[in-house]
Amino acid sequence: MATRKINKYAEIVFTCNEAVQHSTELIAEEHAIVRVLSGELKVVQAHQIYVFGADETHLLPRNRPARLIKSEKDGNPYKAIVIKLTNDVLRAFYEDKNREVSLNSKTYTIIPLPKSLLLDSLFASMLPYFDLNYKLPADLSKIKIQEAITVLRSVNKDIDNILSDFSEPHKINIAAFMEKNYMYNMPMEKFAYLTGRSLSTYKRDFKKAFNTTPQKWLTAKRLELAHYQLTEKHKKPIDVFYEVGFENLSHFSNAFKKHYGHPPTAAALKNK
Repeated sequence: MATRKINKYAEIVFTCNEAVQHSTELIAEEHAIVRVLSGELKVVQAHQIYVFGADETHLLPRNRPARLIKSEKDGNPYKAIVIKLTNDVLRAFYEDKNREVSLNSKTYTIIPLPKSLLLDSLFASMLPYFDLNYKLPADLSKIKIQEAITVLRSVNKDIDNILSDFSEPHKINIAAFMEKNYMYNMPMEKFAYLTGRSLSTYKRDFKKAFNTTPQKWLTAKRLELAHYQLTEKHKKPIDVFYEVGFENLSHFSNAFKKHYGHPPTAAALKNK
């Protein structure tokens, strides 16, 4: 079970996962800074896997599908602080700096941030906020987010190119995008949005590209990846179903058996 404490004004979230492992899909519409306090966070993004442990920090760019697998480590539960950098706050910040904003619609991957006393101080100063029995003043919240942006700019000299980019997804090659992102279990509306299409146009273009429906293609691709992970990488079914886009082990096992004629446990044992 995961618990969350949220500062409603500052978009600052404290999250604690009390289960051994918990997986969530994320297609953030805003940039977020994530500081892992304890446990381990695995971020799966377009065939890349990033692993973050205690006291490590990263920037999660907006409009990038990702699977977050939160696990305990060394007997400690997963705990983290997440600071959302809303577009309104970022626009105001860069307008104040007289920096021209970008509308180039680029895509960015996870950005690990280096160890820094500035980052340590920033997150240490936020921990007491979650124990307050009253609402944090809005002006103070704004100051802390501006401080977070300033610290980011100090520890990563190229961060302005990302934070000042307010473009929306444009129409891109649907086949190339789906081949990179099929393992994310998100609504069709999100797939459509991220490819720069309406839902109806997305379904029409998908049919032209793959000659089948999105759901049938997605299931087949996820099972194909799972089969590879089980037979070639010798992973266990319980370690695979999250990563390939299934919501639970039972659904994955049933779909795998229907597709391949045997359960995933048999595939895992076959090539040992």
